[in-house]
Amino acid sequence: MTDTKAMLERRERLLGPNMTTFYRDPVHLVRGEGAWVWDAGGNRFLDCYNNVPHVGHCHPKVVEAITKQASTLNTHTRYLHEGILDYAERLTATLRHDLDAMIMVCTGSEANDIALRMARAVTGKMGIIGTDNTYHGNTDLVSHLSSKRTPIGGPVGYVKKVPSPDKLRPLGGSLEAQAEAFAAEVAKAIAELDAEGHGFAGLILDPFFANEGVPMLERGFLDPVSKVVRAAGGLIIADEVQPGFGRTGSDFWGHERIGLVPDVVTMGKPMGNGHPVAAVVARPEVLAEFRNTFSYFNTFGGNPVSAAAASAVLDVLEEEGLQQQAHEVGTHALKQLDQLDHPLIADVRGAGMFLAVEFAEGPELTPATGFVKDLVEDLRTRGILTSSMGRDRHILKIRPPMCFSHDQADLLVGTLDTALKALPA
Repeated sequence: MTDTKAMLERRERLLGPNMTTFYRDPVHLVRGEGAWVWDAGGNRFLDCYNNVPHVGHCHPKVVEAITKQASTLNTHTRYLHEGILDYAERLTATLRHDLDAMIMVCTGSEANDIALRMARAVTGKMGIIGTDNTYHGNTDLVSHLSSKRTPIGGPVGYVKKVPSPDKLRPLGGSLEAQAEAFAAEVAKAIAELDAEGHGFAGLILDPFFANEGVPMLERGFLDPVSKVVRAAGGLIIADEVQPGFGRTGSDFWGHERIGLVPDVVTMGKPMGNGHPVAAVVARPEVLAEFRNTFSYFNTFGGNPVSAAAASAVLDVLEEEGLQQQAHEVGTHALKQLDQLDHPLIADVRGAGMFLAVEFAEGPELTPATGFVKDLVEDLRTRGILTSSMGRDRHILKIRPPMCFSHDQADLLVGTLDTALKALPA
């Protein structure tokens, strides 16, 4: 068995430097099943973070669908094939608001890139607005919205970033004032784009504000900002890569949960349970304008194997009742998490299979970034895989596969309780 040091050295030599890994002692995974994964040493870990295998690692139905189609036909998307059409009908049936036309691609980054270009095609304007603590992918266009690293050449004028909503430090000074304050920030950014000659094309956001720390906003929170965007003639893009496909339990899509009516919806990783497939769904006139403007096609987007994988995910979600399971297990886990006693726990929140524990210090609620970093590492040594999120990476991010069970939730919370008692505050 290759040791970790040798593998990291080989990885850097072959794949280049700064290839990030999770954890100080990276995990060398070799197998997965459901919410469990195993490393090269035979150690088992409970995966409480990975949303890529949405319905569980190596789900047999998804594996069978991929295998069967791959052994039958996989080819260029410029040939006719019923698989993508059947899937498109099934997927768009889960959406409302006349969102019934789609483009299939390979990654969420591609999907968001297309969505932004759709907004430009429809409006004829260049300006894009996102939040200042977000991530939507890594194409050149989309990377300008990232809050993690500024692209070469510095910030571009046609992208404006507005302060993101926050649970403990709300915009406008209070939770009651936050919705209007957020809308005011977007209105200000639109005015700046117009004044600078870029014009305003669209607003893109994750309707669950996942990277921002899942602040658990009330239904209707985005009504004021929607009015601002509509009045300015822009499009609203909902990035559903993280909250979509039933993850929040109560709703199949994050934008339905918060009451948002988007013009374009994007989705990615969970859509094919790890198979590289993603999609953009839009109103027909929006998609038509995009195709007329850009003459877009994608060689592999929506190929027969991808369509089969994505369709199998919908099968599993329906047949195994995973959205309802996410709701029930998430509610149970949230109650258990809320009973944890630790001086740095400032808030516990979430929905379905997306939970958060925010850690802060003192009356000023200073983000406990270092503590959460150590906590994630400690949980890894105890066989629990998690991560962090939020502007200061001070929020424990819990986002397991949808097949997560009550027993696994109890194991997670029990292990977390042990870790909290072992770590100095």
